[in-house]
Amino acid sequence: MPRFRRIKGTQDILPVEAGQWQRIEQTIRDTMLIYNYDELRTPVFEQTELFARSIGQATDIVSKEMYTFLDRGKKSLTLKPEMTAPIVRAYLENNLMSANPVSKLYYIAPLFRQENPQAGRLRQFNQFGAEALGAPAPELDIEVILLALEIYQRLQITNLQLVINTVDNPNARETYKHILKEYVEPNLHKYCRDCQKRILTNPLRILDCKVEECRKLNKNAPRLLDHLSTEGQEHFDRVQSYLSANNIDYSINPYMVRGLDYYTHTVFEITSTQLGSQDAICGGGRYDLLAEQLGGPPTAAVGFASGIERLMMVMAAQNLLEPVQKELDIYLCALGDSASEQITIWLQKLRRLGYRTDRDYQNRSIKAQMRDANRQKARIVLILGENELIKRQFSVKLMQTGVQEYVDFNQLESYIADAMRQN
Repeated sequence: MPRFRRIKGTQDILPVEAGQWQRIEQTIRDTMLIYNYDELRTPVFEQTELFARSIGQATDIVSKEMYTFLDRGKKSLTLKPEMTAPIVRAYLENNLMSANPVSKLYYIAPLFRQENPQAGRLRQFNQFGAEALGAPAPELDIEVILLALEIYQRLQITNLQLVINTVDNPNARETYKHILKEYVEPNLHKYCRDCQKRILTNPLRILDCKVEECRKLNKNAPRLLDHLSTEGQEHFDRVQSYLSANNIDYSINPYMVRGLDYYTHTVFEITSTQLGSQDAICGGGRYDLLAEQLGGPPTAAVGFASGIERLMMVMAAQNLLEPVQKELDIYLCALGDSASEQITIWLQKLRRLGYRTDRDYQNRSIKAQMRDANRQKARIVLILGENELIKRQFSVKLMQTGVQEYVDFNQLESYIADAMRQN
């Protein structure tokens, strides 16, 4: 057994898996580019207060799950548990609103939460997401939903469900909280311990509790949908209208409020039936108050986040995670020290021409080198021995056809280019 092992709740992404990650990440980047979103990268840790203020002291993330530590200057720092607050912090600090009235940003980043590891839920996990800041228009709500769905479609994922709701504006929520408390308090002792705390800190969170007894108690709870402000109703109606205009199927869950305190108006999740009870692969919504909470000017904003590990679980269940075939363009075989030196020169020359190229580094026999070329699925093998070196030519074997012939050094580049086009 090795002396050191990875930390609980983390994973090694091995070379055989890395190609799958790269393919997913490239699909994300390509789609973001088409939608005119620019990448923003933020530090892996931030001031702890950023998350306490944005996410909320009463949330499980802040109260139970964050990796927080003091640096040498006794400043409290936290490994990022989510990305929206860091994105907004960077947006404000770097005055991005001066460059563009609507900043459309995306990220792919590792995040950290100290929770119980389980399928699709790790202590270091990876998310991608998009954040659009600067406009309150419901058209932007629709765009981020369509963007998320487009990425999944490009990854060929099927059987996804879009679920939406509205949490209106703060004034409407405050009125509704009093109505909800009146419903909950007579049976508060029957709710779970977390919900008994939430009634004092964030009553809306009671509605999306996953404890079965709480869900039963909430079955007849009053709905925020029945107590919307005029503004909230109009915004939600337009979101639904645009979804229908784009032929997007959706359902409304009146008890979905999302887990963070900074949401306003539209909230949504994209779920999969292949993830069990924790079925969301994407969640997002509008958060028009967050920038102001962080000390900036009032800034309308909307976005989403999607866990890559959970996404890959769905793709695996749908047989979409085929191994990425690693194939070499060219394998160079050297016989003897002089040939080996010349091979080093050609190796670099061919790589600079853009060919995926490798060689033997163990001074093995030609038979062993050819086996290695086969193992790496090389399309062309170049063999250089002492005789070939004297004549300044390679013995070239086209692996697909088995054709083998001699090619002079000064003709090799054009020969390879022709062979690659034909094979």
